[in-house]
Amino acid sequence: MMITKGLFLRICRVAVFLPVVLLLLTFLSGGMKAYAESGSPEGVSGEKRVYDEARLFSREETEALESQIQALRKEMNMDVVITTTDRAGGKTAGEYAEDFYIRGAFGVGKDYSGALFLIDMDNREIYILPVGKMNRFLTDKRWNSILDAAYEEVSGQNYVACAGSFLDGVAKYYKAGIPGGQYNYDKETGKISVYRSIRWYEAALAALIGLIAAAAACGGVTSRYSMKKERGGARNSLMAYRANCQFRYSDQYDHLVNKTVTFMIIPRNQGNGGNGGGGFSSGGRSTTHTSSGHTMGGGGRKF
Repeated sequence: MMITKGLFLRICRVAVFLPVVLLLLTFLSGGMKAYAESGSPEGVSGEKRVYDEARLFSREETEALESQIQALRKEMNMDVVITTTDRAGGKTAGEYAEDFYIRGAFGVGKDYSGALFLIDMDNREIYILPVGKMNRFLTDKRWNSILDAAYEEVSGQNYVACAGSFLDGVAKYYKAGIPGGQYNYDKETGKISVYRSIRWYEAALAALIGLIAAAAACGGVTSRYSMKKERGGARNSLMAYRANCQFRYSDQYDHLVNKTVTFMIIPRNQGNGGNGGGGFSSGGRSTTHTSSGHTMGGGGRKF
């Protein structure tokens, strides 16, 4: 193949501009990566679920927490996040936790189900944030119980054990299941959302009762159509007629002698201790509110 002068010049141009093109592509790739990471708080992305911004955990402790969280997420099909901070930026612990969860785009499913645990060294508070379906498992009574255990650890400055108490509590109550009579109480609107489920033995009992009721109804219809009572009544009437039975009637009158009317005021049921749930049990209550389409509950404790 003959290399002409024009072909040689084109090859030289490509050789000159190729390094420039490669350098430009590398720069753009790095810029896109930095832009993608800047869209989340402190580089929140991927499968990372421990954000130790206050530097309370060692590298080994962080890895152990990450491993435990990944196992929980797989088992529950709900998200779990742990974060620490020493700069809340003027926000309360609750506001910081909610903002971190929303900006980080955490949660599973349409209701963003999951739970976040915050150790706030700025406000000196630990905070549990259940979201979506997790509110059914972590009722007010349950997340308070988790805070009891976590408070003991954070008071002794054992921060990794504090976070571990949260993970152990979430695993414990998930395995225990949603408590009977559980309901979400929206503190902003007063709306109550009752969790309803049917267990296998309840379904079996309902089916058995349905079969019994159906059998009773069929038996009653069959008995009526057989007209055993009517034939017996006709036979007795014929016998009475033949025996020339006589009937005697006597006059009887009812007279109203006295009338007494009693009035009683029945007080309206105000519920137990103003729990906002009417006649519901406070043990199964989850107090919630809505923020950016997320149903959020939980609370915190100062240390």
